Amino acid sequence: MSNTAPPMPSLPPQPQQPLQKKSRTNAVIIGSAAAVIAAVVATGVFIVNSRDDDKKAEATRTADSATSGEVFAENEEPAQDEPEPEDGEAQVFGLDDTVTYRNEVAVSLSKFTRGTSSSTAAPENTPYLKFTVRVENGGASTVDTTALSVNCAYGEDGKEGELVIDSERGLKGSPSTRLLAGRSLTVTWACAVPESEKTVQIEVSPDFETETAIFTGDVK
Repeated sequence: MSNTAPPMPSLPPQPQQPLQKKSRTNAVIIGSAAAVIAAVVATGVFIVNSRDDDKKAEATRTADSATSGEVFAENEEPAQDEPEPEDGEAQVFGLDDTVTYRNEVAVSLSKFTRGTSSSTAAPENTPYLKFTVRVENGGASTVDTTALSVNCAYGEDGKEGELVIDSERGLKGSPSTRLLAGRSLTVTWACAVPESEKTVQIEVSPDFETETAIFTGDVK
């Protein structure tokens, strides 16, 4: 008697599960979603980068403006006022010039001659330079010519030429009258000047309120 077990009956083969087809709709949806996400991410990166670029550009413009302002300030020269003549500042003219003041009073010199004072003059027996001072009042107010001032100097060193008063020669100095508007006045003046001196300087002021004019040049 055999102990061998009888063979087991063979089972029929199991049926295979049918393969499922991938849904095209799902694939399209998944692909679209991925594309949208990628676009959003890319857009976000672009926006961030754009904002960063704007900030950098703004910072660059600010730095350029500051630098430009500093360079301009360094190169800019301070404004300088043009010099103006001070009140009462004397102006220089030739001996044959006519000077018209702001109040329309005009002064001129003429008839330069030389002579020697008499023994009764002050100073006496002194060589002098004689000339005529003409004052014309073209303004509307009276000019006090009693305050007429005439000062002389001669030579390169500017030595003072003393006023010569000599009644015998008709040298009386300043006038004793006022000059009305529209009138003119001539005064004969003399200053002590050695015959060897050619260069003279004569300062004239018609009254106390008018600035001094300086006439200068050579005489015979």
